This record gives sequence, structure tokens and C-alpha cells, in this order.
Amino acid sequence: MTAIRIEGLVKKFGETTAVSDVHLEIASGSLFFLLGPSGCGKTTLLRMIAGFTEPTSGRIFLGPRDVARVPANERNTGMVFQNYALWPHMTVAENVAFGLEVRKLPKPVIEQKVKHALDLVRMADYGKRKPSELSGGQQQRIALARAVVFEPSVLLLDEPLSNLDAKLRLEMRLEIRRIVDTLKITTIYVTHDQEEALSLADGMAVLKGGKVIQVGAPRSMYRRPNSRFVADFLGDTNFMPAILVRSDANEALYKTAAGSLRSTVAPFPKVAELSLSLRPEALRMVRGAAVGANALAGVVKSSIYLGDVAQHEVGLDGCDAVIRVAELNPKNPLSIGERVTLEIDADDVVALDS
Repeated sequence: MTAIRIEGLVKKFGETTAVSDVHLEIASGSLFFLLGPSGCGKTTLLRMIAGFTEPTSGRIFLGPRDVARVPANERNTGMVFQNYALWPHMTVAENVAFGLEVRKLPKPVIEQKVKHALDLVRMADYGKRKPSELSGGQQQRIALARAVVFEPSVLLLDEPLSNLDAKLRLEMRLEIRRIVDTLKITTIYVTHDQEEALSLADGMAVLKGGKVIQVGAPRSMYRRPNSRFVADFLGDTNFMPAILVRSDANEALYKTAAGSLRSTVAPFPKVAELSLSLRPEALRMVRGAAVGANALAGVVKSSIYLGDVAQHEVGLDGCDAVIRVAELNPKNPLSIGERVTLEIDADDVVALDS
């Protein structure tokens, strides 16, 4: 298995800096996501790792070897493109075998490796078909087989599921996770889909404007974002302006226009004015006026029932803020104008100074 280390990587296109001083370490055998909005530099970073784009400066280590100036065909990386890039005139088996033939392996070895790769992606019975005879999900499986058939040390995936419908995307997420775990291959996966990253990744980096904003495990980054940008990008959240009243080693107290909220999420920002991130699913809604700590009173402005969840909007007392609340397994409908209390645990109140 191959660990990846990126040091001070920069890519400029004329006066535009697409990737700016990126430092990353990716553990061997892990599934690592590069996540961010369109134009943030994630695909450019992936292409530099693959060898398709030359860095302006910086180093890329695949294992102990710096490959920043090594041609793509000498890096032993497999790539799956967004559009699959299958040869339409070749059969499935011929597409998968193509890279092995370029490497001039013996025919019996090629046949054995192709069979193993097609078995791996559960497409053993489709070897004689043409890509045009396959569904989108099947074409994606073939693209994966072609990328892993020569046993690369690193697998690179560039938004591989963006062309699939919702049901197929979910199916292929599980397949990609299974294949990575089976092969124990270090994999970098580019996407702007937060659900893909949160559901699949061992680790991930969120990028903005060519820079890495935060790196970590999905759960910790979702629950402990280090900025407004990351909190907002990784799912839905409410931001409330707040002022720091006091803090000690274990707890901070913040004042908002709708009331005071405690937080046990350290480190506590040192600035006086900041924002509190309150996830909709972390809020509990209770009928009646606010009582006790970490409770905000308000009035129901809207309520949408979706079966497994209900989405509410609550206008808070004392200010113009409207808070979104996600109620799981909703049983009792709420009336517009009904008074409610929003409660939240102190370890779900995240203070952000940017």
C-alpha cells in the first residue's frame, strides 16, 4: 500500500492560482476525499497527482518517491474519469485489457487479469458487449475495472458518479467502498457532493479558492467545523450572531438576540463577536414557552411533512432570526403560529469566528 504526501503544491495558469500551497498526508489504503465547490481547485490537484498537469512548484510523494516531475505513465496510478472514457469500438473485455496490452504483458496473463477485474466489479458476464449496450452504472463499473486491472498503487476518481441518477449513485457508492476495501488501495476521490464524502470517506479535505481549509475525518469535520465556510458546505446549518460573555477551560457562554446559549465545544474563539452554528437536526422542538438552559422561544412560521422527517421554520423571540429545525419521525403536526421552545445540547453549539 502507498501513502501519499503533498508538500507546498502550487499550480498557476497565467495570473490565476488554481492550487495554492497545499500540504496533505494521506494514509496508505485509505479512501480520501477532495471536496469543495466548483472551481475550488480539487480536480487540478487530482490531475497533478495523476501526472496530467505539471505543478508550478511543490512536491508529490507516492510512497518514498517524489513524482512531481515524473510522467503520468511512470507513476503507476489508475484513473476513473467523470465521463468514463471507454472506447466505443472495443468490447468491455478489450477496454479493460487495453492498459495491459500497452504494457505488453503476455496474452494468458492479460486474460487472467481481465477476468479477475471483471469479477471484482461484478461484470464477468458482460465481457463481449460494447459500452453502448451498457447502462450508466455498468459503464462506471467497467471504468473501475480498467483502472484497477494493472494493480496500481494509487486509484484516482474524478467525480465518478456525477452522471448517474440518485439510485445508481447510492449503489455505486457502496461498490466503490467495497472495491477499495477489497484491494486495500490508496484512493483519492474528487467530488462536490457532501453526502458522498460523509458516507464513504476515511478522511477528507475541504478546499476553497485553491486552498485547503480543513482536513479530518467526516464525523469530526461535520460536528466540529473550523469555519463558517466548512460548516455551511458540509450540510445545512443555522448561523446566529453572538457575543462571548465568559469562558473557562470547559465551557463558554454566548449571548444572542434570542437568549443565551452554553457551549462545551472547545477551543473557544477569543473574539468578542462571532457566529454560532446550530445544525437543524441537533435542535429539539417542544410545545410551549422556553424553560431551562440552552432553550430559545419562538413561533412556528412554516412546517413541511416529508414522512421520515418534518422541516420546520421557527421565528425566534426578540429578533428577526428564523431557525430551521429537522424533526425525525414526526408524529404530531404543528400549527402555524404555535409557540414552541427550541432546545439544544451544549456540545452541539459550535462557535465560529470566521
